[in-house]
Amino acid sequence: MSPEPSDRAPDPRREELLRALAKVRAHAARLEAALDPAHAAFTGKAVWTGPTARAFIEELTGHRARLRTLTRRIVEELEGELRAIPENTARSSAAR
Repeated sequence: MSPEPSDRAPDPRREELLRALAKVRAHAARLEAALDPAHAAFTGKAVWTGPTARAFIEELTGHRARLRTLTRRIVEELEGELRAIPENTARSSAAR
C-alpha cells in the first residue's frame, strides 16, 4: 500500500543533489572555458608558427576538448542520479 499524498514530502537527498548539481554546473562552465583564452591566442592570429607551434596547438585543442568532455560527463552523471530519485518520499523517510 503506497502512502497517501499528504504522507509525502520532498526527498531531502534529491534536494541536496539539486543544490550540488547547481554548484557543479557553475564550476563546470568555468572549467570548460578555462583554456579558451589560451586557445584563442594561439589559433586567432599567428603568434607562433612552425611545426612545434602546430603540435602545441593540436595538443592544446585536444586538452580543451577533453576537459569539456569530462566536465560534461560529471554533470550528466549527477543528472542521471537525480532522475533516479523520486521527487517525493514518505514523510517518515524525509525526516531522517
